[in-house]
Amino acid sequence: MEIPIYQVDAFTGRVFSGNPAAVCPLKGWLPDDLLQAIAAENNLSETAFFVPEGDAYPIRWFTPAAEVDLCGHATLASAYVFFSFLDKTARRVRFSSRSGPLGVARSSDMLAMDFPSQPPVPCKAPPALLSSLGGNPAEILCSEDYFVVYENEEDIRNLTPDMAGLASLDLRGVIATAPGGPADFVSRFFAPALGIPEDPVTGSAHCALTPYWAKRLGKDDLYARQISGRGGELYCRNLGERVAISGRAVLYMKGIIEVND
Repeated sequence: MEIPIYQVDAFTGRVFSGNPAAVCPLKGWLPDDLLQAIAAENNLSETAFFVPEGDAYPIRWFTPAAEVDLCGHATLASAYVFFSFLDKTARRVRFSSRSGPLGVARSSDMLAMDFPSQPPVPCKAPPALLSSLGGNPAEILCSEDYFVVYENEEDIRNLTPDMAGLASLDLRGVIATAPGGPADFVSRFFAPALGIPEDPVTGSAHCALTPYWAKRLGKDDLYARQISGRGGELYCRNLGERVAISGRAVLYMKGIIEVND
């Protein structure tokens, strides 16, 4: 069996930065254990698989350790593959997922994703969160992830989390965020329980970051940077119950996976 594979750097305009995702367009679904094995072999934070079905494309995302309900950068990478290799005349593509419909539109070299808004709410911090993340947070909230707010960008850059401690938490991961400059806000994202100690750029985290910072800063259009080692940039718009998360993507590699029956 031959399966096409593309590796795309998302939320960046140049290779070797942003967040690399593997994308495998399929003719039909393969067994779940094979999808998970491919993701583990790729050893990237996410591998996306999608299939044609009517006028939409069901999409699934796998880390090296587990399937997840939503992934931004691998959706952006999948849309890049669709527009670049599968339908070069299309201006929009609609994916369907466990998190509902996800549209992506392209304009020049920018891809804009339509995602659900996930505003964070105040919550009690488990002891392992504060002891493992470090620093002196100003605010603790949660949505799909723990959402930890610091005073400034340097606080975020200086974090050296205890990954074993973070892996013991009960939510998907941990978002650390602060005001930025020149970005409206900066962030980092940690999900060691899913096999991702630090994710380079996390589109899905901006489903929570966008409504939080829109309310705090009093504006709906936001420029964000994720300040991991690779780094990436996102252009976010608060739309109420939805958020628009835009960015660029570039191809690093394409090839064929050989699977013996």
